[in-house]
Amino acid sequence: MKCGVFIGVSLLMLQGQVSAQISPPVGDVQPRQFTGNARVDLFSPVALENGLVVQGTMSETSGESKKSPWIAGGMSLVLPGSGEFYAGSYWKSAVFVAIEVGAWLLAYNYDKKGDRQTDYFQGYADQHWSVVQYAQYSLTNFVAQDRQAAYQQTLYYPNSATLPPWQQVNWEVLNRMESEIGGFYSHNLPPHGDQQYYELIGKYPQFVSGWDALKDNPLPPDYDKIKANLPQQFTDYASERGKANSYYSTATTYVTVALLNHVVSGIDAAWTAVTSNHAHAEASVQTIPGPGGMVLVPAVRIEYEF
Repeated sequence: MKCGVFIGVSLLMLQGQVSAQISPPVGDVQPRQFTGNARVDLFSPVALENGLVVQGTMSETSGESKKSPWIAGGMSLVLPGSGEFYAGSYWKSAVFVAIEVGAWLLAYNYDKKGDRQTDYFQGYADQHWSVVQYAQYSLTNFVAQDRQAAYQQTLYYPNSATLPPWQQVNWEVLNRMESEIGGFYSHNLPPHGDQQYYELIGKYPQFVSGWDALKDNPLPPDYDKIKANLPQQFTDYASERGKANSYYSTATTYVTVALLNHVVSGIDAAWTAVTSNHAHAEASVQTIPGPGGMVLVPAVRIEYEF
């Protein structure tokens, strides 16, 4: 189905010039009989009583080739906004490009914030949490006395006292001891440097004894008392680690926004190409008889197929 709209505007300023060149005497001009059909009245030849015929002229200004919805959609799936640009919708193209650039910049920014925050809290943990202190507290307070001597001989590497704490402890023996203790010792400490290592020491009361705030004043070997008397150092570290996780979560959110922007832009570009293929515009200059001679009437024809 086609729907057309015609708009005609008389150029009265040109009326005298046109009538002087091509119109018959005013008295010989008969009133034009209009049919009510805009295409016939504005664009069909005009036959005057004296035999003069004036032909309307039309020039199409749209002249745009049809755009492929598949190409438009595929372009925007790869690069948001490019399909809209191809389909001729430049302002929407700019919007999708702006969203794409903004989302990736924000994702990169928050990811780097997460990296810096991670470096900070891991450095703090390496400086203030000791696996040697945690291992010795666990051995002394939670391992049966008849088992303590055997663990004491194998828990630490010989001649390692000058090394960083995480290089002094035999991790295999430590994990076996944790499993034997059981109870609220619900986790085995992952190797130093693992993401889970830095998470667990600031998350579970099991590991609170390793913080240097308790080096000279350890808590009683009772879970309820340990949980009720967590040092500020433990809670502050957990908060700093939480900040890093929050930054990474925000970065992930913006990555998701960017990916959704690809999908939405692809769908929109395909739809934009479809709708642009159904819209056509034509412009013309029509000569019709007027009260004082021939009159030039510009006309615009807008057509939409649906």
